[in-house]
Amino acid sequence: MKAHLLLLFASTALGAPTALAAQTVLPSSPLEAPDSSASFREGTVQLSTGVQLHYVEQGRQDGPVLVLLHGYTDSYLSFDRVLPILPRRFHVYALDQRGHGDSSRPACCYSQSDFAADVAAFLDSQGIQRAVLVGHSMGSFIAQQVALQYPDRVQALVLIGSAPTVHGNPVAADLMSYVDTLSDPIDPAFVRDFQASTFFRPIPPSFLDTAVSESLKVPARVWQASLAGLIAEDHSARLGEISVPSLVVGGDQDGFFPVSEQRALADALPQGSFALYSRTGHAPHVEQPHRFVHDVMRFLRGLHPR
Repeated sequence: MKAHLLLLFASTALGAPTALAAQTVLPSSPLEAPDSSASFREGTVQLSTGVQLHYVEQGRQDGPVLVLLHGYTDSYLSFDRVLPILPRRFHVYALDQRGHGDSSRPACCYSQSDFAADVAAFLDSQGIQRAVLVGHSMGSFIAQQVALQYPDRVQALVLIGSAPTVHGNPVAADLMSYVDTLSDPIDPAFVRDFQASTFFRPIPPSFLDTAVSESLKVPARVWQASLAGLIAEDHSARLGEISVPSLVVGGDQDGFFPVSEQRALADALPQGSFALYSRTGHAPHVEQPHRFVHDVMRFLRGLHPR
């Protein structure tokens, strides 16, 4: 199984933590100190799209809104290393998207457009007109789709571990050929290898355990439908229509999207900028959370001056 995953995610992905384990990485400090006394508020809302969506929120009720969109088979807990260090002057929502986490798992409809409609419906449910969308991997393509389908709802984009499209991506195609064979219950060893392969730097074992547990909540049919939706839709030719400020954050050891594709995304966005993290894999926000928050706060400073 591990050999199969190595072929999917490039030879460095699973071997890297051993090479880096002895290193101590000193994180840069975020621009603002978080309020450590603040806590999550948890909720569930019935959306107009028919999905019962689970989410957590934190920060000031009247603060600028950030909506965090997780990656494929993840949950809001994929931002668990980021949420505690985000400044509490922001009103942050982290969603469990349809089929994932503790949200409902409808029988159908897992295209990028379906996920995007849920985001717009969630904003409606909370009385939010515009938000900054922060999306990782699958969540980054959903964020792009929201900006295309509902441009008046998006103030800015932060796109992590992303590219112009998943369509035609050979790693995604190989993964799809394996995911199509999955049935419930999904093998935990496969899920652990899948999750571990996305990181280059060492991460806390407890975080990996949680990521595996969250992925195991996702039934095989949602693994299949969500990935099929990602591969099927290609909006790369329309990226020039996204006029909001956009920050692309990537790792130079991403086994899914090479640096050339990450840079191509930033170049295709009219107000795109690119932050490339060295010795970092597909999840920069997990592998370097302090640096990530610092960069996002610097990016947003012009939008939300103190």
